[in-house]
Amino acid sequence: MSNKPVVLVTRKLPDAVEKKLAENFTPILNPQDKLYDTEELLRLAADADAILPCHTEKFPAETIARLPSRVKAIANFSVGVDHVDLEAAKQKQVIVTNTPDVLSDATAEIALLLMLGAARRASEGERLVRSQQWKDWSPAFMVGRQITGKRLGILGMGRVGQVVARRARGFDMTIHYHNRKPLDSEQATAAVYHDTVESLLAGVDVLSIHCPASDATRGLINAQRLAVMHPDSILVNTSRGAVVDDDALVQALRSGGIAAAGLDVFNGEPDAIHPGYRELDNAFLLPHIGSATTETRDAMGYRAIANLVAIFNGQEPGDRVA
Repeated sequence: MSNKPVVLVTRKLPDAVEKKLAENFTPILNPQDKLYDTEELLRLAADADAILPCHTEKFPAETIARLPSRVKAIANFSVGVDHVDLEAAKQKQVIVTNTPDVLSDATAEIALLLMLGAARRASEGERLVRSQQWKDWSPAFMVGRQITGKRLGILGMGRVGQVVARRARGFDMTIHYHNRKPLDSEQATAAVYHDTVESLLAGVDVLSIHCPASDATRGLINAQRLAVMHPDSILVNTSRGAVVDDDALVQALRSGGIAAAGLDVFNGEPDAIHPGYRELDNAFLLPHIGSATTETRDAMGYRAIANLVAIFNGQEPGDRVA
């Protein structure tokens, strides 16, 4: 491509990704990794032909309406696109893409880490060691739960959910799942399908959430559904915080309605997450690092670049969502 299109990059990307982006585009980079507010984002976009944002940048309808007409695409550095009003983008004829597939292994690893951390009281144990409060050992000390041989429920058996299922079988877990519709037998590989969320929750020991945030899933895990789970069960979320009603989950953890939770995503993250989580010993908390491996972050960047190359070559991008 001659006269390289200008791409506004909203966050600091891996060096290898920024180098590759410069091969085909003129990037406007953010070396300080500053979180732009809407006005600054729009000011910088005035000189851009496309925007390469992360989930930290919000594109509601009002912001999309104010984008300069020269902006042809929003090529997200993320799988989730709940931060972009897709209908508004379609109306303005702005192409929107994401980066599926490449996050699946890394996110599945974090889901398993959360399961183990929540089940084995890892947060409590680590604090004891660091604070020098670990004084003794006894048969009653720091007793948690095993996940080996337990029933794993997967809410949203998409790309990540299927990888989690494969990894969990290494712990001899039996797999149950709920989707809008059952998978074919090859994809399901002996997993048990539940046609309602309630049926899934009632029959599992660990729930792992992998459905995207949408109007249909917002607050899906609420007080009524948490009440269906048994008191020894564990909830894990690596999808989006919006799927969970925070007040309900905090109350279930405090009251013993469920045993523990492992969370990598939150409503209001990072500054305004529910304060109750920080007070709970039975909540194992991570700072949204599901895709945070060198291999995955590079692959996400390359995928976003491939989508942009296709768009500016007049081709259909492989990961178009709007």
